[in-house]
Amino acid sequence: MNIGIIIYSQTGNTRETAGKLQDKLEESGHQAGIEEITIKGKIPAQPGQFELSGIPDPVEYDAVIFGSPVQAFNLNPVMLAYLDQIPEMQGKEAAFFITKQLPVKWTGGTQALGKMKEACEAKGAVVKGAEIVFWAAGKRRESIEKAVASLAALF
Repeated sequence: MNIGIIIYSQTGNTRETAGKLQDKLEESGHQAGIEEITIKGKIPAQPGQFELSGIPDPVEYDAVIFGSPVQAFNLNPVMLAYLDQIPEMQGKEAAFFITKQLPVKWTGGTQALGKMKEACEAKGAVVKGAEIVFWAAGKRRESIEKAVASLAALF
């Protein structure tokens, strides 16, 4: 299966997780590529103050995994803008992960995943699963490994 990992990364944490996920998917016999959403504008991006410049096409893949950081207890506005403009993904399998600092889901993690799910389902995608990667409190590696294993097992 050809799986696209489409991410937005501000500090490199989401990119690091995507790289480990790509390795795991390839170990399982899949083709996996990482594509990054890029912007023109100030970082961290604020709604209405950036323009999408690198816009990966999810249609090229058999399945897609989207990754984004949380920002201000919500889905990062860059990923939200990207998901709003992607083409229909009727029947395409999708999953997502978010990265965040605070080690509790209610500080934006659950809300961010909900917005990603809603956006993908509105485009016709079949949502397979989602994970949260926490960066705080020395459990970073464990959190990445758990999320990567869980997401890779979906495909």
